[in-house]
Amino acid sequence: MSTAVFADPSAEAQWVLPSRGRVGMISLIAAESAIFTIFVVAYIFYIGKSLSGPTPKDVLSVPIFNSVCLLSSSLTIHLAVRALRKAQTTLFGLWWFATLALGAIFLVGTGLEWRKLIFEDRLTVSTNLFGTTYYSLVGLHAFHVTVGLLVIAIVMFFTLAGKMAPRYTERLEVFSMYWHFVDAVWVIVFTVVYVIGR
Repeated sequence: MSTAVFADPSAEAQWVLPSRGRVGMISLIAAESAIFTIFVVAYIFYIGKSLSGPTPKDVLSVPIFNSVCLLSSSLTIHLAVRALRKAQTTLFGLWWFATLALGAIFLVGTGLEWRKLIFEDRLTVSTNLFGTTYYSLVGLHAFHVTVGLLVIAIVMFFTLAGKMAPRYTERLEVFSMYWHFVDAVWVIVFTVVYVIGR
């Protein structure tokens, strides 16, 4: 005699819509990835095709310190979000400030590099193909870092005002996806500009 087994409908896995914030951020990252891909391909295509100097090997120094600062900020923002999830708001504030500081150091370093290139090495966006593609690619990345730092600074303001709470963890996790993306893009830009391009 066979026994019929009926599945309990309540035991079935319920499909839940993903967070709108996450879907939105993933869509933004996908679109930004396409834009960065175009700029990276253009940079690679025009390597060595400048008809006049200066060339990358003449003027570029490898920004190791700046790169370490930016990449370290991925760890600090992760630790900050984790601390907020555990309701450790003071620790969150410390890690969040560290992220802000590391990102700012990177941006200042980029500005100092550009100052040297423009005023000492006479490399501008209109000097040659190298100048055009270099400032376009590195400038695009610097713009994204600037946008990220503005958001981080705003969150830091609310943290100092005592307005930060664990209920905002999801939103900051979504934003941290953007910051990790910016850091990952820098690995590609660094490799293309300062390793392959030299």
